[in-house]
Formats: sequence, C-alpha cells, structure tokens
Amino acid sequence: MPIMFRSTNGHAPLVDFREALLAGQAPDRGLYLPTEIPRLAPEGWQALAGAPYVDVARRMLAPFLEPSIAERDLVAMLEEAYDFPVPLEPAGPRRFVLRLDRGPTLSFKDFAARLMARMMSYALRGEDHGLCVLAATSGDTGGAVANAFLGVEGIRVIVLFPLAEITKRQRLQMTTLGGSIAAVGIEGKFDDCQRLVKEAFADPDLAGFHLTSANSINFGRLLPQAVYYAYTYATLAGQGAIAPLEPIVFAVPCGNFGNLIGGALAQRMGLPVKKFVAGTNENDAFPRYLATGIYEKVEPSRRCISSAMNVGHPSNLSRLIDLYDGTLDHAGTLVRQADLARLRADVESVSVDDATCRRAMREAFRELGLILEPHGAVAWQALETLRPRREPAFRDEVQVAIETAHPAKFPEEVLAATGSDVPVPEALAVLERRREEFALMGPTYAELKQYLREELSHG
Repeated sequence: MPIMFRSTNGHAPLVDFREALLAGQAPDRGLYLPTEIPRLAPEGWQALAGAPYVDVARRMLAPFLEPSIAERDLVAMLEEAYDFPVPLEPAGPRRFVLRLDRGPTLSFKDFAARLMARMMSYALRGEDHGLCVLAATSGDTGGAVANAFLGVEGIRVIVLFPLAEITKRQRLQMTTLGGSIAAVGIEGKFDDCQRLVKEAFADPDLAGFHLTSANSINFGRLLPQAVYYAYTYATLAGQGAIAPLEPIVFAVPCGNFGNLIGGALAQRMGLPVKKFVAGTNENDAFPRYLATGIYEKVEPSRRCISSAMNVGHPSNLSRLIDLYDGTLDHAGTLVRQADLARLRADVESVSVDDATCRRAMREAFRELGLILEPHGAVAWQALETLRPRREPAFRDEVQVAIETAHPAKFPEEVLAATGSDVPVPEALAVLERRREEFALMGPTYAELKQYLREELSHG
C-alpha cells in the first residue's frame, strides 16, 4: 500500500504523494505529513556507509514516492538534480561542518528545489493544465526555486520577497532570470510574504489558476532535506570517523524550520541521532516555547543579519509539534500541547543575537580558519552556547554544524569577520551583468490578488 498523507489540522482527506505535491497546502490550511514513516533497519544504515549521495537519496525517498514516481524514474531525477559536491569539512576534534552551499544557487535550498521541479514536471504528465508555483522567500528559497523551475514546461513561478530584508545577491538570483519567473518585492517582512501566499492558496477565486507551493509548506520541498542528514552519517561511517550506528548531534540553523523537519524525518526513519540543536536568531519563538511550553509568535519579526531566518511564526512548527502529538494551527494557536518531555529529549534550542553571531564568525576564523556566514554561524554558536550544559559528554560527541549558504552571499559580514574578501563564484558574478526586473507592492492581499489575476490571465 502506498504511504498516504494527512493534514496537521486534521480536517482534510488523505491524499497520495502526487496530490500532496501538486496541492502544496492542505484544503483545511494545514500541512501534509505522512500517515506512516518507514524505518530502515540497523543493517540497512550500516550498508549505506560510504554510499554516494544519489544512492542514499534513492534509499530514503523511494518508500514515500511509490507508486506516484517509479523508482527508475526517481533515480534519473536524482542523477540530474545532484550533480554538485556535498563537502563535510573537519572543524576540530569530532566536529564537522556540512557545507550545503555548492549547488547552482549556492544554498541548501538547491537540494530540495532541484528535485522538486523534476517531480512536479513528472506529476503533470498527462494533465491539460499547467501550474503556478507561488513562493515566499526570506532569502535563499526564491533564487533556488527560480533557478530550478526556469524553463520547466507548464510551470510558472512567482516569488514574493521582503524588499528590505535580503541581500542584493540574493535578490538578483530571482529578479534577473525573466522567462517563466516573476519576482515581487513586498514592502514588509517575510511573515507578510508567507501570509499572502497562504491567503492565495485558500482563496477559491484563484482556484482556476492551479496555484501550488515551493516553500517548505509543501511536503515535496521538505522531504529531500532528510537526505543530507543520512548522507552525513553515511560519509562519516564510510571514513571511519564514527563507529557503526554511532549517534550524531546535528546543529541546525532554523528559520521556517523545514531544515529541522527534514532531520526529524530522517531520525524517525532510524537515523542514529543523539540530539538536534536548533539555532535561531533573535526570532526566538521556538526556544521560548521549548523552555516554557507557551507558544507566542514574534510580531513583527526581528530583522537580523541571518536574514533567511527572520521568521516570527515558522510554518513548520506545526509539523514538529504534530510529530510530538500536539497541534499548532496555521494561525499560531496551540490547540493541543505537544509531548514536551519527548520533544526536549530530542531537541535543544538556542537564540543567537547578531553581536554573538558576529563574534562566532570571527572566532571560528581566527581559531580554525573556518569561514562561516551568518546562518551557519548561528548553528555553530548554538553548539558553543550549550557546551557548559552538556559537558563532559560534549567533547566525546560527534557534532555536525550545518552551513546553509555560501559566504559570498554575505560579503560585508564575512569581510568584517575575517578581514578578507571571499572570492565571488561565477554563479553570483554573472548576475551583476544582467538586467533586473521585479514588481513592487505593499503587504495587502487585495494587491497581490489583483496582480495574480492580471499576471496569470495573460500567461
């Protein structure tokens, strides 16, 4: 029997993977989760030691996708999507940095967006209509989605971004492509962008435009993020850096919390995980919830140098709380409390302010020659903040801090921390030579609705 998908709000019919992928958000405004999570036996994990990324991805993803996507077709998609390196850099005794910044847009979002574009194109075969991917971005999602979907037949992309809260290079990755890609600068915050997208999905007047999501509210965007956690284990085991089935501590920079949910799914599949350390910036709704059991959104969200994490109400907390038997609705109301004892056993969380983030970047470079950008520095510092609490085991753990974006995307901050410029990869340099074009509007749904009607009616 295929794995089916249910809504976190509990008031929508079960769907298969194809339906969840194409819909994005459930009709009751909840987020899809699988009704069951298949487990890989210990010997299966041991057999992955040293396996290449595509092999790990096939083993992790195929059980969720069958029969919507045949395994042989999945393998072809994986080989196309993952044609770039995934370095795991030593950073001290038993500590590593997983660099997810070597894809075409130099962001961890490439891992999800490139596969998702191929899966959506596959799912549309035989349909008599196309799709409009409507996405909100706090920084890197927009560029990765735009790059992945550019030129994909039958799919248009419209990306909303907070005009004043992303870097110039992040913006250029969305606004210089043209063709099937349109970008909209919102005079507001990421939470405004996310709210507008969700309103559009729930608006019956727009149903004929076949809107779907490429944000991590779409399970098809989130699922591929489970793979790099498993690949980390496979790589370290293949190198003999860890004992067979030795659990790993993962430090994860968290904004909308899709990255952490990918890890949680891998853990539920049996991946040996000792602990997740969720690092946030000053948008600290989750650390406060974990400490108190009270969920309060950060309104308005706080502007920090780790701009992709400027999220005051992370959508994927609904999924995380659901995995621990609670319910958090789309509006941020805690309908049913999670099992906090289990959640706290699996996840610790630290909020890192900008001054501490900058200090972490300086010290990592001075002491280890390690170049971090603000998001990776939040994850790195979260580990350091927890060091006194977790000694003496801390020094014996295998710890992996996740670096989610290329330092060249944040040249001013990296220069201040290291004293030198980061060489600009050609994938970014070429953007400076291209013409930029985007729409501009306020954070009101009426404006967006009118824009979508005009843009998609003429498409």
